[in-house]
Amino acid sequence: MSFARGWFAIPLWKRVVAGLVLGVALGMLWPEGAAAIRILGELFVRLIRMLVVPVVLVTVAAGIASLGDPRRLGPIGGRTVALFAATTLIAVTIGMATGLLIRPGEGIALAGVAPHALGQPVTPAEQLLNIIPTNIIDALAKGDMLAILFTAVLLGVGSVVAGEAGRPVVALLQALSNVLLHIVRIVMEVTPFGVLALIANAVATGGAAVFVNIGWLALCVLVASLAQMALVHATLIRLWARLPVVRFYRGIVDALAVAFSTASSSATLPVALRVASDNLGVARPIASTVLPLGASIGKDGTAMYVGLLGQFALQALGVVPDGWMLVVMLLTGALAAFGTAPIPSASLFMLAAMLSAVGVGPEQTALVVGLVLPFDRLLDMTRTVPSASANLTVATLVARAEGALDEPRFRGLASAPA
Repeated sequence: MSFARGWFAIPLWKRVVAGLVLGVALGMLWPEGAAAIRILGELFVRLIRMLVVPVVLVTVAAGIASLGDPRRLGPIGGRTVALFAATTLIAVTIGMATGLLIRPGEGIALAGVAPHALGQPVTPAEQLLNIIPTNIIDALAKGDMLAILFTAVLLGVGSVVAGEAGRPVVALLQALSNVLLHIVRIVMEVTPFGVLALIANAVATGGAAVFVNIGWLALCVLVASLAQMALVHATLIRLWARLPVVRFYRGIVDALAVAFSTASSSATLPVALRVASDNLGVARPIASTVLPLGASIGKDGTAMYVGLLGQFALQALGVVPDGWMLVVMLLTGALAAFGTAPIPSASLFMLAAMLSAVGVGPEQTALVVGLVLPFDRLLDMTRTVPSASANLTVATLVARAEGALDEPRFRGLASAPA
């Protein structure tokens, strides 16, 4: 019992890193042993496959349902949701573009996996038709991700529009979402063993050079995060709100620091509320409406990362995406980011939704997850920063539009309240 308590007392990311180190050592020094424990990696892959469909269906539907009745949101809520939707879509685009330009996954060897064949090409018209399933149960069983996302959106919207009659369904979706989050946490506890097996096989097959690509991936995350903040958030503050960008970022630096250190938008919320009011001059009613909503749906960093990681995975699998595939990945990435659960590394589960929509199987996706997961803590910390920046950007824009921004305080001409 004392060993078990000691094991679980160690942060999960440290246990995952330990599994990574052991996997590298095993793959280099004893390749036969790596083959012997391959079943652990296969079990980990199956656990991920098991969870992808229910997690995507329930969390996306619950996320939409949690917005509440659009008529009750009013102009503030409607403007907030629209701004977050726009920045999320742009973030996926920036992540995908960064991956296509830097190509971090090119030349990587995933445990000897051959280049992935997508089968017979499907025309855009056929893919559009397939978004609407003729049988929902069949779509769930086959893991048809576009159809599942469509169903999740309809379920969430229908639950909201039904009003009072839909409240039991909303409550059920939220309860199921909470249950699934706990199941995900349980599955994540076996991650160190799955990573050990997957990495050991990857190194035994392709050598330790596989980790060079992780360095390129980390560089891409940093570049894309800075691009999202500089090209999108700063531009909105300067051109839309007509406010100085340097003052904005000087005012929110505390929130960005907390976002980086905790890798959690929810944990950043109290500090974000304080800096929005004290440093940016956002009226408290606006801040208390926009920022909690942003902690749930303001996922610029996650959206960027899912788009980037999708390109990383395709390059690792030898897939060259065409224009229609990129459009599908853009839309599914935005929806997947919207429904991402508020737990560390949850975006890796949503990667399967994006890749499945373009014909990549869960086995290949799980190999990518197994490779990236040991390093995901640092990447998660980095990508939480643009999410926090997006939340405070939207709060400032909404306050400006509603005439609820104290501009002298924003510009540092008035003292913060005691």
